[in-house]
Order: sequence, then structure tokens, then C-alpha cells
Amino acid sequence: MPDPSLTPFGEEQCQNLCQRFPYHASVELLVASPLRRTIYTTLLGFKPEIERGMTVIALPEVQETADVPCDTGADLSALKEEMKRKPVDLSRVMDGWNSKKDRWAPTAGALEKRAREARQWLKARPEKEIVLVTHGGLLHYFTEDWTDYNAVMGTGWANVEYRSFEFVNEEGENASIVETSRSKERRRGSEKPLTQTERMELRETAKKTWEDGGYHPLQAKV
Repeated sequence: MPDPSLTPFGEEQCQNLCQRFPYHASVELLVASPLRRTIYTTLLGFKPEIERGMTVIALPEVQETADVPCDTGADLSALKEEMKRKPVDLSRVMDGWNSKKDRWAPTAGALEKRAREARQWLKARPEKEIVLVTHGGLLHYFTEDWTDYNAVMGTGWANVEYRSFEFVNEEGENASIVETSRSKERRRGSEKPLTQTERMELRETAKKTWEDGGYHPLQAKV
């Protein structure tokens, strides 16, 4: 099914997220992948922010990783028609964003590039407390963190899971981010984190899985 919306169970998960997310009051910006399920996850999961007058900015760089129909977004004209009475800003979404070709291709190189572009765009924003709603597979590229990566599921993230990250003080244009200590402790307790070398080894293992298998397995749900 092309660009499916949320199921009733998915809507229930979003409502539960809304209830258990502890940082609604500090959120300054809502950003989401332009796929329908991520837009609606944001509208439902961050309802207090919407009620305060926030708009969801759709960012095509953080769309799904694979090119199967369920991971391919709707045409811009269809999105505009569906979202015209909703607080969704589609100004950054262009015709062809869902082509899965060139910069939008489901290849490791293209995914790394657009994940970096997304980080750069977010880092340049004046807001400091930002919610990004995207997809499990893309999040490994976006965070450059392959901890818990599962080759079968295509991600180490659960549905409607939230984690907190902050930008690293570094030179260059990578706009690297790192998970906050508080976020890691909430998820993993006192477990020792992976080293940078171990994380890179996980990343290379994942890439080799795609190449050897002849397909791109990162087709995780939101």
C-alpha cells in the first residue's frame, strides 16, 4: 500500500506517547518526515504543542530509507490537498521528493548525505528544543549510532520510542549529535555504552548485509 496512514493501533500508540512524553512544555519546534504516518504521529503524539499553535514542518530529507510502496511518500499535490486544513508546513517538500532517485535514492551514500543535510538544517535553526519524528531505519543514519541495530527489523528503535540528543561542539560541517546521558540512562541503566570503534563496526556490518543480500532491509515502521 503506497504511503499508508496510521492504523487504529498506531493512533493508540501515538495517544500513549502523548501521555508519557515528559517534555511537551519545553518543545519549540516540530519536524516530521513527509510520509503520512509520521505527519499524523506528530499531530497526535504532540497534541499539546499543536494546541499551543505550533505547525509541523515536513522535512523530505528524513523520509523513509527504502523504495517499496509503503515507504514511498505521496505526490506533493496529494499531500497539499490532504493537509490543507491541518497545521502542516509543506514548503520544504518539492515535486519529485518521493522519486527514490538521485539524492532520494535508497543507497547508503545518499542516505548518509541527506541525514547530514537534515542535521545541518536543524542545527542552523534558532530553536533549541526540537522534536523530530522520522523512521527507525533513517534514525541510524541521522544519529550515526548503530547500537542495537537489528538486521531483521532494520532498526534498533521501537515504534513511538523517543530519545534525546544534543549537537556536538566540533569543527567541520557534519553536525554530529550524541545521545544525552539522561536519555541513555533512562533506556539502558548502567550498561556500558559502545565505543566509537564498535559503533562504526556495527555500521559497516549493516552495510555489508545490504550489499550481500542485494536489497535494502531498512524498512522499519515509524
